[in-house]
Amino acid sequence: MSRSWGELLGEPGAHADGESDRERTGFLSRLRDSLGRSRRALGEQLAVAAFDPADDEAWERLEEALIQADVGVRATAELVRRLEARGDLSDLNGALAEELTALLGEPGTLAISEQPSVILVVGVNGTGKTTTIGKLALKLREHGHDVIVAAADTFRAAAEEQLEIWAKRAGADFVGAVRGGDPAAVAFDAIGAAGARGRDVVVVDTAGRLQTQTNLMEELAKVRRVIASRLEGAPHEVLLVVDATTGQNGLAQARQFGETVGVTGVALTKLDGSARGGIAVAIAYELGLPVKLVGVGEGIDDLRPFDAGDFARALVGVG
Repeated sequence: MSRSWGELLGEPGAHADGESDRERTGFLSRLRDSLGRSRRALGEQLAVAAFDPADDEAWERLEEALIQADVGVRATAELVRRLEARGDLSDLNGALAEELTALLGEPGTLAISEQPSVILVVGVNGTGKTTTIGKLALKLREHGHDVIVAAADTFRAAAEEQLEIWAKRAGADFVGAVRGGDPAAVAFDAIGAAGARGRDVVVVDTAGRLQTQTNLMEELAKVRRVIASRLEGAPHEVLLVVDATTGQNGLAQARQFGETVGVTGVALTKLDGSARGGIAVAIAYELGLPVKLVGVGEGIDDLRPFDAGDFARALVGVG
């Protein structure tokens, strides 16, 4: 069964979040549909009748299919090594799903045990950061956490307006700034407000920036330093939002943002956009970053805690 929000938030009692089996099944169906492009790339090679473990060319075709699905060269090589070591490949689909699950690693939780806990959300332009923050704030509120959302994207007026709408919808406090203001100052003020008002979680939005824009990446590093100076141990979570349709560029983003601000987890979005979802495997295996959230659409229930087993089975087409 899929992971629940309660599990992601570190709450006792798996799946005790009031969500129905129908809602979970609906999400899994959307996830499977979203990964159709990757599954089609793998499909011909995963037919047992077509795959002969003694045939070197069959292994080469499988490697090519995995790379086309954006699993990445290093993760593909490791998957092939593990499959070869298994010996029995009578159920190649099931074996691959199991090994993909293993490469994706243990499920991560969001670090929200401190009061207040600070979640810094980063990523390049157009990945869906603001929407992801809004949906996350709403889920946090549904689970009893008092939340402040901080609009530290001071360059795009629409981002602040959109975030404020989400804050009202979620019943969360909102801290904004004047257009073109100092993003670090917004984060600083939000943490102060959380302490004064007794709020549990501060979620900080930031302006989108390419990982190659050195000056903007340095600005982001400054935001992180100011947060750390304002509250010991913060930010407790640095969530990188990655657009699944960007393919291997997502790996480069994760690497550079990780070096700059110490990313602790990934939200993989836009899997409904003809995505090659194997990038989740590449990020988890090569960088050791857990994927914590996954999005397959615009609806509030289309953002979900990431479940490695569900993802791997949907990618391969098992179950």
